[in-house]
This record gives sequence, C-alpha cells and structure tokens, in this order.
Amino acid sequence: MSKNDQYYISKILDGDENKYSTLINKYKDLIFTLCYRITKDKENAEEAAQDTFIKAYKSLASFKGDSKFSSWLYRIAYNTSLDMVKKNKRQILQNNNIEINDIEDMDSTVDILEKTEFTEQIKNSIKKLNNEEAFILTLYYYEELSIKEIAEITNLKANNIKVKIHRSRQKLMLILKKELPKEIIERYENR
Repeated sequence: MSKNDQYYISKILDGDENKYSTLINKYKDLIFTLCYRITKDKENAEEAAQDTFIKAYKSLASFKGDSKFSSWLYRIAYNTSLDMVKKNKRQILQNNNIEINDIEDMDSTVDILEKTEFTEQIKNSIKKLNNEEAFILTLYYYEELSIKEIAEITNLKANNIKVKIHRSRQKLMLILKKELPKEIIERYENR
C-alpha cells in the first residue's frame, strides 16, 4: 500500500529531503501536461514544471493541508505557467464567447468519445483551445477535479469556472465537428 502525500511531506519537513523525489515522480507527468496546456511549448513546459517543483519544495512548510497536496501543486503549476507566458509575451489569454445551441449534452458526448478510439483526437483537439480553456478541461475531465477545486487552483470563482467549462466544451465540440467524420458526430449528437 502506498503512503499518502502527507506522509512524505512530514518526512521532508523532518529533514528527509530524499522523500521529495517520491512526490516528484508521482506528479511529474501531470504537472508537465498541465504546464504544456498553458505554455503550448515543450521547452517552456519543462521549465515551468521544474520551477513548479522547486517552488513547491521551497514553500512546503507553508502547505497547511487545507486542500489536497495535488490541488496545491496544480495551483503552483498554473501560476508558474501563466507567469512564463506573460514573461515571454508569446501568448495572450483570450475569452471567446461562442454560442452553440445544437449540442444538448456535451458531457455525455465527451464521455462516449473518450471511451472510444477517438481519445487521441480529443486530446489533440483540446490542444487547439487557448491555454486557459485547455488547462481547465484537462483538470475537469482527465483529473476529475471538482468545480470548487479548479476554482481554488485558478483563483477564480466557481461560477466563472462553470461558464468557462461550458464555453470550452462548446469550442471543443466545434473543433471535433471539423475533424471527426460527420456520421460519428451525428451519431453522438442524436443520442
């Protein structure tokens, strides 16, 4: 049985710095993915992920355990990645107001598509969303975080996250409509 994050945090704070590698190994792939969703650049994502773990290590004593360690780490990754984007002036976050009335149940459509051979297509389509949209959908669908947890990570209100998820799903469906065969989209829309 693996030990929980708090066990390792306690050991690290008690001076066993080698235990930090366990936490890094547990979260490195996810942190890189989240950083990549925002920076949209492999090298920047790698740098942001490294910076995330360094910042988390230096601030570990301030982690109070009010939220899950993973949520705290995601928030650091989110802020570090946004700072990198701003610093490089390579991307500007945008809010797009796309209204689509022809999709009744996007949640079930995404669930159905994820469980089929189109998982890679969905992931590729998510990459085409802006960095904030991709990050929020990744947390919501792939990490299965709650609206409240995502709000804590992004420092946004829960209602704002709900709106962003709704709009991001609509944009994702538009992208999928362009890239998946028409008959597949029709099959899932008509369910």
